[in-house]
Amino acid sequence: SVFKYPTKHCFTLYQFRIPKLSLTDTLSIMLWSITALCLINSVKVANSFIIESSSFTLTPLNPHEHVKTSFKTLTTQLKVSKIPPVDTNTITAKDLTSMKSTLPKTKEEIAREIDRSRYLYPKHVEVIRDFEPVVDKAVDEILLETGANMWQPQDLLPDMERDDWVDQLKEFRKRASTVQDDTLVVLIGDMVTEEALPTYQTLLNTFEGCDDPEGDNANAWARWSRGWTSEENRHGDLLNKYLYLGGRCNMRKVEETIQHLITSGFNPGAAQDPYRGFVYTSFQERATKISHGNVAKLARKNGDENLAKICSYIAGDEARHEKAYQSFCDEVIKRDKDGFIEVFEDMMKAQIVMPAELMTDGLDDSLFNNFSAVAQNLGVYTAIDYAEIIQYLVERWDLENMTGISPVSEEKRDFLCNLPKRYMKLATRSMNKAKKDNSYQAMPFSWINGRTA
Repeated sequence: SVFKYPTKHCFTLYQFRIPKLSLTDTLSIMLWSITALCLINSVKVANSFIIESSSFTLTPLNPHEHVKTSFKTLTTQLKVSKIPPVDTNTITAKDLTSMKSTLPKTKEEIAREIDRSRYLYPKHVEVIRDFEPVVDKAVDEILLETGANMWQPQDLLPDMERDDWVDQLKEFRKRASTVQDDTLVVLIGDMVTEEALPTYQTLLNTFEGCDDPEGDNANAWARWSRGWTSEENRHGDLLNKYLYLGGRCNMRKVEETIQHLITSGFNPGAAQDPYRGFVYTSFQERATKISHGNVAKLARKNGDENLAKICSYIAGDEARHEKAYQSFCDEVIKRDKDGFIEVFEDMMKAQIVMPAELMTDGLDDSLFNNFSAVAQNLGVYTAIDYAEIIQYLVERWDLENMTGISPVSEEKRDFLCNLPKRYMKLATRSMNKAKKDNSYQAMPFSWINGRTA
């Protein structure tokens, strides 16, 4: 007889009586017993079976029926939910490993698997979480202090609270009047790009593992995201106020362009991947630094020292942010060279999308292309700059000397190392041809009331 034996695992076996059995039936029950012995921890025999094991379910047999069964039927009746400690004298290590592989995992393992299942790029998330201390350091050392200890737009504009505000404003507008229309158009385009900051913060929060789901998280990535945004927010504010006080542009059309751009959004091709996000921002922060820095040079050449100072301050911020994102890529490379190479190559093949590519004033659907043509013609940001940024990043991350990568990654690395030369050759040829043909034609812009640039 098998008796009820409740244990801490809370299982129950059913008692049943066995009628007179034939030799065949007796052998069948012996087979069932052997199967059970293989799956339980301890069996003591003393006119009864006493089971000490983890919980399982056994379909009770009808004591009034003649017992006929088979090894296959009995093994399928026994449903084991957890393997107990096994006596290695009666089971091999190989058998134990095989049995454990089919069992439910611990709570910690289950929690990790659930967390990984939330992400499209679980490995990438694990990598960026691993270097959060580096991000903490970037927040403390690269981002500036907030409040009174850092520059604000008002530091570079007329102080309207002072008694001599009228004189300050007159002098400010006098210098702004020296800026040429083509420089002004590029400045407006840069300002519109900066004013679309809500789109960029939204995108930053889509990078897996870098998000700030509650809005006030204290983790390193959330702190970086908010700190970076707070600094970037000054750029659009300052340039907007400069243009408004300068009185040289149609602010209504400029504001319409900003609203159109934010409404349209933009897709950098990051696809929620933090690796892609860091490659993109490493490139784009450098491009923005170059653009603002060159506008500062033009402003100084035109005679507006105020604008030169404004653009230099903004370029300085972009340089610090560029340094941070490139250092994040350094940490990725230390932990996942092959993964980084794959993403970098893919981003370069697809080409970097400019954040204001969907720019429109509601009238000109080619506004971004026209603005870019003016910037190219002035030398503010050109195809050569694009090629030089790729070259800089390849050297910055020392791809040429990178070791410990797969054969596939070596091919991708070679492609990346040769890419800047290809782009430079194409850019130089294109720019020389345009200069030779004198093909640039000035275009009207609603931002400056239809004047051409």
